[in-house]
Formats: sequence, structure tokens, C-alpha cells
Amino acid sequence: MKASAFIAVIFLICCAVAIAGCTSSQSSSSGSTPSASGTTPASSLTTSPTDAMPANIAVTVTVGEKDYLGNIPVTFDGGAGQVNVNKITVVLTRVDGSTDTESLGSDKGDVVNMAGTRGSGSLSGQSDRVQVFVTMNNGQTYTVADVLREYRSRSGTGA
Repeated sequence: MKASAFIAVIFLICCAVAIAGCTSSQSSSSGSTPSASGTTPASSLTTSPTDAMPANIAVTVTVGEKDYLGNIPVTFDGGAGQVNVNKITVVLTRVDGSTDTESLGSDKGDVVNMAGTRGSGSLSGQSDRVQVFVTMNNGQTYTVADVLREYRSRSGTGA
């Protein structure tokens, strides 16, 4: 009887260690990913995966389509962690490699318009890269958006 009880206890301890190991590796991976991608320079026009924010502090930002003047609207949509936002940084990398960095407000509906490539001459039809980084009050930085926005010409132009 003692042997079967001892085996049952060992089995329960192994299960507890396995479950705790899965939980800790998951949170440590999300803890290291934002800082690594938050420090990545925006020097290429290749997007990277964004970070998954914990549901209790999640916020969303919408990167709009580039208009025919090359403007790209970036809008803060708020979320459960809106009160925990320290700063929001928007980085635009244009086709020619130049960058522009703007701060976005943390009130729901705040918008910043980024001046992207207009698409004249040899840059016509090429994409600009927009990255949005959210830094929380605890110092953690998350990449919430990393998208390419292509120039859209005015409809009806041609002949």
C-alpha cells in the first residue's frame, strides 16, 4: 500500500512540475520577445511578427491605408490596458530608407498622420513600413503593429 501511495505522490509532483514548466516558459518567452523586437531598428521594408499582449493590459492601434497624398493615419483604439500606457511610438520607414518617428497620444481616438512616400517617379507603387511600439508603465515594450502600406493612386486618373 505504501508503494502505490509513494508512486501516486511522485506522479502528482511530476505533473505539477510539468505544468509549472509550461507556464513559466510561455511567460518568459513573451517577456523576452517585446524587448528584443522593441529595440530592432526600423531599417528594412520587411515586416516582423507583432507581440501578443496579455489580455488584461492589451491595447490596439490601427494603421490606416495610405492615401493618394502619401499620408498614413495611425489611430489609438484603446483597450483594457489603456491606463497603463506610458508612451506610444510610431516609426515610419520610407521606400528610400529615410525614417520618421512620432509619438501617438494614449487617449482613445488619438491620431497621428505619417507622411509616407507619395509614389512619384521611380518610387511609384512601392510600400512604406509602419511600426507601432507601446511602452507600458512597468517598462515593458510591445510591438503592436508592423505593416507595409502601398501607395494608392487616385482613381480615374490614367489617360
